[in-house]
Amino acid sequence: MIPNEPEEPAAGGARTHGRALPIASPAQVGRAALRLVRLAPGPFTAMMVLNALAAGAGLVSPWLLGDIVDEVTAGTSVATVDRLALAILGFALAQLLLARWARHIGHRFGERALAHVREEFTDRALNTPASVVERAGTGDLTTRGTTDVAALGVTLRDAAPDVFVNGVQALFIIGALVVLDPLLGLFGLLVLIGCWLVVRWYLRHALGGYLAEGEANSHLAEQLAATATGARTVEALRLQRQRVDAAQDAVDACVRTRLRTLFLRSVLYPGLDVAQVVPLAGVLLVGAVLIDRGTVTLGAVVAAALYLRQLAQPLEAVLDRVEELQSSGASFARVEGLGLVDRTDLAASPTPDGDRIEVTGARFAYEGGGDVLRGVDLTVRPGEHLAVVGPSGAGKTTLGRLLAGLDAPHAGTVSVGGVPVADLDPVQLRRHIVLVTQEHHVFIGTVRDNVQIAAPAATDDELTAALVAVGAQWALELPGGLDAELGAGGHPTDGAQAQQLALARVVLANPHTLVLDEATALLDPRTARHAERALAAVLKGRTVIAVAHRLQTAHDADRVAVMEDGRLTELGTHDELVAAGGAYAALWDSWHGGTPR
Repeated sequence: MIPNEPEEPAAGGARTHGRALPIASPAQVGRAALRLVRLAPGPFTAMMVLNALAAGAGLVSPWLLGDIVDEVTAGTSVATVDRLALAILGFALAQLLLARWARHIGHRFGERALAHVREEFTDRALNTPASVVERAGTGDLTTRGTTDVAALGVTLRDAAPDVFVNGVQALFIIGALVVLDPLLGLFGLLVLIGCWLVVRWYLRHALGGYLAEGEANSHLAEQLAATATGARTVEALRLQRQRVDAAQDAVDACVRTRLRTLFLRSVLYPGLDVAQVVPLAGVLLVGAVLIDRGTVTLGAVVAAALYLRQLAQPLEAVLDRVEELQSSGASFARVEGLGLVDRTDLAASPTPDGDRIEVTGARFAYEGGGDVLRGVDLTVRPGEHLAVVGPSGAGKTTLGRLLAGLDAPHAGTVSVGGVPVADLDPVQLRRHIVLVTQEHHVFIGTVRDNVQIAAPAATDDELTAALVAVGAQWALELPGGLDAELGAGGHPTDGAQAQQLALARVVLANPHTLVLDEATALLDPRTARHAERALAAVLKGRTVIAVAHRLQTAHDADRVAVMEDGRLTELGTHDELVAAGGAYAALWDSWHGGTPR
């Protein structure tokens, strides 16, 4: 078996980091947040009203406590104090119940909003051109769909309702302070001004810091995924040291960005503490002077001090969430950024006229490298089985990626039915050409769930036929048959079985052209050949382009294309090329250990 080519994306990963997916601006994030509110205006309005009522109920207790102080000072009866105390208890209970009700509605609103975000992200990801994802790196998309969505979920479910509740309470308390005594109310405004100055400094620096941290995390995930996926290539080419160094650089970048955001928090929290303590001390000092002058009563000063202490609780709750909101704001910008991928050209792409595939003068280079393909010309006739062979590094896999629309040539064209393959939208592309590699996934669910993904309307008979076609009778023999559970908690699948499930999906998808890149590499030779023959039988009349790492695949093909150093050097049938005694004949002899042809 010919080793994997070094230009495989899995062997590196750095090239995919150069074109990150878009990031939404603050204005775009704001519009996205408003869209979420419009999804459930009723619950959002109910949350606002309940929060306002809870905040109003919370204002009564300090006021009544101040009245108690004044009444006691004036020598009032115990019954009056008891009535005021019972009123305090009643309003405190009302505030508790209203606040909990408001939070309950807020959490439900947050869960619905999060579900919408997840569904929208999944839809956008599935409709993002594969070439865009490949260039950006799967680590970036994966991090946005997991870490960023999870962070946003915590905000929508917990942080946002909490900030709203406490923000309303803080505004009501400031208003009560001003009504109680305008001069003492100024100290409440001082708390807001001090906190605002500290938070303003923090916000100026935090967004960039958290975006940089998110990008560094994405790059680290991409490096680790690339190394793990390309482990065989790394080992074969002895790239261990380079991959360790690349991963270490990514880790160092993560540490630097993390330390930056940690420094921002180390300034934020002490600054907020000072901004809250100083005004409280000022109220007590100024209140003492005003009492001495007879301008205010002792009860008013006590109530003002209680309001300031009460103000600390919602402010602390809001400010404690500032760091989380800033972090999740960056996550929201990254999640929403997926919707900014330019799909204009794809939406306007014409429908291919026929199934003929033409490669004309195609040249291609990965970022930071020289040309991997150097002027390839190739015509693939509808319905033929073409094998692409060549030594390691010849450009076979790269040509397969261009044929499948994952990349576009920087010179020349690769078209199907007269339309550039890379310009087709994902839905059109899947109808015409499907790439099958040794990368595969078994979803947690039944056999039916795993295969029916390719054709949701497929019947059980069609599912069974697809599994039999690729030699996956084992799936039908499991307890429960098509309803047998796979993955965690169900039947464990090895690499060969997972690959057969992937091939069964292809049979159901039924495109007119398949590009197979080591599609049967994980199967044993006997099973692999059976699957290849079964595919050829099921897809009779379809086009199959096989990047052949097993030369037996080339032997069974209608024609063989030989790649050397990025160029197409030979094209013909197996027998013709063996008889010609060129590069293919040498590969065939090497494959058979020098035995007679």
